[in-house]
Amino acid sequence: MWTCADYCAYACTHEITNHAEARIREHGRDSARIEQFYGKWAFWRLGGIQEPASVVFSLLNLWAHVRGLESLQRELPKRHPMRQMYIYWSLANVNLWIWSAVFHTRDTPITEKLDYFSATLSILYSLFITVVRLLHLYTPITLTGHQSEILTSSSRLSTRRYFWLWASLCTLLYVGHVSYLSFSPQFDYGYNVLANVILGFIHNALWLLFSIPHSPFRRFPFPPGPSAPLTQTDPKHTAGPLQRKIGTGARREWSPAPAYIGLFTTLATALEIFDFPPWRRIFDAHSLWHLATVPIVVLWYRFLVHDSRDDGWIAQKA
Repeated sequence: MWTCADYCAYACTHEITNHAEARIREHGRDSARIEQFYGKWAFWRLGGIQEPASVVFSLLNLWAHVRGLESLQRELPKRHPMRQMYIYWSLANVNLWIWSAVFHTRDTPITEKLDYFSATLSILYSLFITVVRLLHLYTPITLTGHQSEILTSSSRLSTRRYFWLWASLCTLLYVGHVSYLSFSPQFDYGYNVLANVILGFIHNALWLLFSIPHSPFRRFPFPPGPSAPLTQTDPKHTAGPLQRKIGTGARREWSPAPAYIGLFTTLATALEIFDFPPWRRIFDAHSLWHLATVPIVVLWYRFLVHDSRDDGWIAQKA
């Protein structure tokens, strides 16, 4: 996997770094600078793995998303209007962290593009489902006695039209993004970072607005029913499985959880901005950013499950 030229380059980067560190120890921090080589610090390899810490932390994120995917499949009813989109979002993130681990194992032009393009897909799809969720561009569900049925009205057709327009726009944005970076004479790293930052900022801003009291977004498609919400574990109720699984109990009209998660994400992203040479040539800011996102992923899945089980997702009909 590593050629003779690769090994020589690896040895040279560490030799230069050794000299810089020795000079800093003897003459102070201002006497020399730890250099990056083609945008990367000098890391100690482990079993041929180029950046061991980033690989391990990428796999932790992969594990968190796999567990989160299992929780979505287990906790969300099959007819929940957001269930399938949340599952696709999980799969996009599973794909992202697989390629992140591969890229940090061996940095090549192909693995680099697969990592970057997977990251953009994940961020853009997150924005896609955020708009669908907050603007309710999905088909809601109503319950009639023990039967659940899809609401049919002219508003449904209008909602689906907006859904497909938004989906088409996101698809065009992604295809354009990948095409530009793929066919440019040189990979435009600055544009790639800026595009992802803008998408992430819009995503976090929307959830922040959702989280505040008196939010401009209606939290659920329907107000809670007059009766106490139903749960799966309550044998006294005989409503259908969709209603039993969605009901969760008392709730308030606003939820601060997405705001907290967005704040944690922003703080973690600061590690990408304020980079520093790797400690012991193992842990750099980028690897620690991967580590910081693991608990954020866990919190986000918990919110999605809790939010999706509210009885405000269904309309009660007499």
